[in-house]
Amino acid sequence: MDYNDNIRNKLALLPDLPGCYLMKNEEGTIIYVGKAKVLKNRVRSYFTGSHNGKTQRLVANIVDFEYIVTSSNMEALILECNLIKKHMPRYNVLLKDDKTFPYLKITNEAHPRLEVTRRVLKDKAKYFGPYPNSYAAQQTKKLLDRMYPLRKCGVMPKEVCLYYHMGQCLAPCEKEVLKPAYDEIIRDISAFLSGGHEAVKKDLQKKMQEAAEELYFERAKELRDQIMHIDALMEKQKINTADTKDRDVFGYAVDKGWMCVQILYMRQGKMIQRHSSAFPFYGEAYSDFMSYVTQYYSDNPALPQEILLPEEVSEGTEKPSGASAAAAVTAGRLAAELDAEDDGEPEAESEAASAVAVEAASGAAALQEWLGLKVLVPQRGLKKQMVGMACQNSRVALDEKFRLIERDEERTSGAAFSLGQSLGLESLNRIEAFDNSNIQGTNPVSAMVVFIDGKPARKEYRKYKVRTVQGPDDYETMREVIRRRYERVLKEDLPQPDLIVVDGGKGQISSAIDILQNELGLYIPVCGLVKDDKHKTAQLLIGDSAEPVPLARDSQEFYLLQRIQDEVHRFAITFHREQRGKSMVTSKLDSIPGIGEKRRKVLLKHFGSLKKIKEASLEDFRVLSIGEKLAGQILAALNDEEPAAQADTDSEDEQ
Repeated sequence: MDYNDNIRNKLALLPDLPGCYLMKNEEGTIIYVGKAKVLKNRVRSYFTGSHNGKTQRLVANIVDFEYIVTSSNMEALILECNLIKKHMPRYNVLLKDDKTFPYLKITNEAHPRLEVTRRVLKDKAKYFGPYPNSYAAQQTKKLLDRMYPLRKCGVMPKEVCLYYHMGQCLAPCEKEVLKPAYDEIIRDISAFLSGGHEAVKKDLQKKMQEAAEELYFERAKELRDQIMHIDALMEKQKINTADTKDRDVFGYAVDKGWMCVQILYMRQGKMIQRHSSAFPFYGEAYSDFMSYVTQYYSDNPALPQEILLPEEVSEGTEKPSGASAAAAVTAGRLAAELDAEDDGEPEAESEAASAVAVEAASGAAALQEWLGLKVLVPQRGLKKQMVGMACQNSRVALDEKFRLIERDEERTSGAAFSLGQSLGLESLNRIEAFDNSNIQGTNPVSAMVVFIDGKPARKEYRKYKVRTVQGPDDYETMREVIRRRYERVLKEDLPQPDLIVVDGGKGQISSAIDILQNELGLYIPVCGLVKDDKHKTAQLLIGDSAEPVPLARDSQEFYLLQRIQDEVHRFAITFHREQRGKSMVTSKLDSIPGIGEKRRKVLLKHFGSLKKIKEASLEDFRVLSIGEKLAGQILAALNDEEPAAQADTDSEDEQ
């Protein structure tokens, strides 16, 4: 029974129940995990109808699947998250940075510390965040360290340190600090990080005035500096509102097989910043988006009071003009009006109840049941517009990504066109570049790389073992390799390059031109790249007369030449190292009496490397029809040698 019959039979048995499905490839590897409210409908959809390019790529690799039935959509959501983390399927949205968000942590110790961490543990510590980046977390910690005297040292010292003298530590190393004192500090830090910085600021202002009135000017100055630090930190939070809820506002956009997810963090009515992720997706857009959200919260201990999710969005939605500017203006107005909207609960409930997207509503309901907090898919009003703003930011970010890619491609192809003009060529679509590599003439090899429209075409790279040249003769090596390459081009009617690039100056150029014109009758332009004393690309020479071509060192054309020269050199050096390693293996085995070429190949094929041959027992050689005497000689000879590098048994694409 073939794969199609197997899948067809299994599809007929799918139940009308919620659950998770696991798609497998030919090797039995799980390549995609998904969840469904109705397994029968969702799984069948992969094998019927038409799909976009990325989904087709996924479906083309599916040869089997299995499923797990759950009792609810919420259980399917959690199970999907766990399965993705366990199997890391190739085609799933993977929140690879789900544990890299920085948090502020108050440790659960007898003498607690405040620290920035990216690891969330079940250690009864207090976590605050996540912060959009480590800089924001470090700046907040720096401010709190000045204000609250928790210990700073990782290991308790034997005597007080400078922090105590600066008033930033209670010195538990020498003095007894009771738990109520720490509880008060932790309460104040928690209040500050939960949005109560205005109350802290007022308290500091009061203390500053009291210190000034009592002529404690140094203390008044310290308090003033703390107030200034608070102002500087909070000044970056552009959006202010009287609303007191912590919210995470999600939005996403999809286009050309890519998804961008934006999270707008609102804490105590202040938008702290945003987090953006862009990645390719292969399944259903909204399902993969919900998978991202679930993974995000699976290890996030600092949950908001409310999560706002979007409805399903269509691919490639056109963004409105002036999106970035409009988003910033709209955000301030929306946030300022949220407090009036949130005074009454019925509206929030009606938003969730009136959701028109069944998938969005069921996903939000499952997430709400799992997290135990309010998850809404707004249908109207200001919350709907807040989600719209997050989606708008996603569309802008995705559009920017594609424009950067297009710009880079234009610059690359433009550099090839400009280089062709500088060389007087009508077109410069295909460039073939050569480089030779040897060490004092041993294991001489050469390599060719191909660039098409300024971009490497790696499938067309070729490697050459030099056959006829003895010793380090770079000119003759170039003649042999050029002859072999372009004899094959003529014989097999392969595409001819618009330009040949050799590594070297007049001698290498002349050698290549002599073979091309006088032996093969080909008149392809040849140029050489000369390096300076620091082994960097310095000059471009062209033609048999090796005339220099003036190119600005900071031009895109010169940068393209550097890339070509670096790439062909890398490729040649890599091949040379492989061949040198193989020759060392060969010479060690060939030096053993009774081991010829045939037996050497059999030994390497069976054991895989010299190291494994050395580790073998006498019995291991019997399957190769090698007796104990010869096996003993092999082991004795190899163990007298220094440890060798493992032999590379991979096949080479050589000519």
